[in-house]
Amino acid sequence: MTTDTHRRDFLSLAAASGAGLALSGLSAQAFAASPATSSATSSAASPLPSSAGRSAFGPLRQIDAGPLNIGYIDIGPRDGTPVLLFHGWPYDIHGYEDVAPILAARGFRVIVPHLRGYGTTRFLSAATPRSAQQTALAADGLALMDALGIRKAIFAGCDWGARNACVMAALWPERCQALVSVSGFLVLDPSSALKPLSPADEFSWWYQYYFATERGRIGYEKNLKAFAKFIWRQASPKWNFDDATFDRCAESLVNPDHVALVVHNYRLRIGAAEPDPQYAALEARLAKVQTVGMPTITLEGDANGAPHPPAAAYKSRFTGKYEHRELTGGIGHNLPQEAPVDFAKAVIDVAQW
Repeated sequence: MTTDTHRRDFLSLAAASGAGLALSGLSAQAFAASPATSSATSSAASPLPSSAGRSAFGPLRQIDAGPLNIGYIDIGPRDGTPVLLFHGWPYDIHGYEDVAPILAARGFRVIVPHLRGYGTTRFLSAATPRSAQQTALAADGLALMDALGIRKAIFAGCDWGARNACVMAALWPERCQALVSVSGFLVLDPSSALKPLSPADEFSWWYQYYFATERGRIGYEKNLKAFAKFIWRQASPKWNFDDATFDRCAESLVNPDHVALVVHNYRLRIGAAEPDPQYAALEARLAKVQTVGMPTITLEGDANGAPHPPAAAYKSRFTGKYEHRELTGGIGHNLPQEAPVDFAKAVIDVAQW
């Protein structure tokens, strides 16, 4: 998809959604505003303040689900097709602050949860292991659906969120209507944890090895926001985000469990940490799933600076109706926030298949 196509789709969606935007409190003028011109701060009690219509992205709610009390956004008509949007690291729910109102205006019920270790999401018990393995996050997503009374939904995500969407689709296909995933089928294979990559590929995962050391854990904790901003710039080298955009997310990283969970996630990937035994059965089930059959759209930006597989490497993993979309114009790793109309359009399109 070219930059010109992106602009045409933006105008088309804005025109088509103009009347519906009033449902979520977003004016047509605000819909067309650039993300770089506004700021917002999350609140557990009231809609997120906004200077460019982002009051539609709120209020932030809380609900007990599984081992967590989860902070989440829930907008759009209650009887609309549910869509779960999952964020990644080091990002947060604000990666969807422009996507969610577009989808809500088109009649979707849009749920955007803070993953464990982010924002206002908290563990209910101090005794719960701080595990960030892929099946733990997926189980959280399923528990949230159950708590909200949602039987089936579209799963969509980027980075950790794309993995979460894929893992949930693989483990519970009966709960997944369709799938949108940035960078493809990102399910991890624990058996390959000790398998070395090429030197160039290993170099691109530098932070994974940094986190494997105690110095890395301390360094991340001490320089949390500076570290996150550095990753943003590496992963999206052509994205000229402003301080307000970064700060909206960075506040969500200041969570009592964030550092422990991020470190566990990356150490586990290279066999430098132990998995949580309570998810062993799910991991065993997941290891047997090689494909998913629900309608799927995968997305990739032409300026993704983070490690990611080529589209050809995962095409065969999707056996249902499938389409891969390449976005041009300098779109980096945080695709939903950098190209919100393209991401929203993928959800809208796959919902009709």
